[in-house]
Amino acid sequence: MNDFFEIIKSSKPTLVDFFATWCGPCKMQSPILDQVKERIGDTGTIVKVDIDKNAELAARFRVQSVPTLIMFKNGEPVWRTVGVQQADMLEGKFYEHAK
Repeated sequence: MNDFFEIIKSSKPTLVDFFATWCGPCKMQSPILDQVKERIGDTGTIVKVDIDKNAELAARFRVQSVPTLIMFKNGEPVWRTVGVQQADMLEGKFYEHAK
């Protein structure tokens, strides 16, 4: 878990996907995130957190539904949403917070 906090401290935006293996919408979100990662290159980072294996982390960030996506910059949450999100919108959020 210490690695998680080091990763989100980055000055580049870090999108954290809180997901569960049993969650249908999470399975739909995964290939979209792969597509976003390809598009943004090293503009930012995408991290996946399994809420069943990291319940303490999910509770800390008040994750009540999955998928929950939280974007961090310099260790602080700068954007959050719940549910499946499209690649274009997510890509835009990366560029918005990369400034």
